[in-house]
Amino acid sequence: MGNHLLRVLSLPRKVHGSLARAGKVRGQTPKVAKQDKKKKPRGRAHKRMQYNRRFVTAVVGFGKKRGPNSSEK
Repeated sequence: MGNHLLRVLSLPRKVHGSLARAGKVRGQTPKVAKQDKKKKPRGRAHKRMQYNRRFVTAVVGFGKKRGPNSSEK
C-alpha cells in the first residue's frame, strides 16, 4: 500500500529525450541504391525451402541450437 502511494505522488519523468535529435542517424548515413535481387519462391516451393533449411541441412551438434539469424559458422 505504501509503495502505491509513493508512485502516485511522484512526478512523471521524461522517457525518450528531445525530438531535436530525431532521425539523426538515418540522416547522416549515405544513400545506397537498391540492388536487383532474385525473386523468392512462393507457396509450396517456399515451404519446401523452409523445410530443407530447418531440418535437412541443419548441422546437429552439441550445445545450444543456433537461431536462424545467427552469423556464426
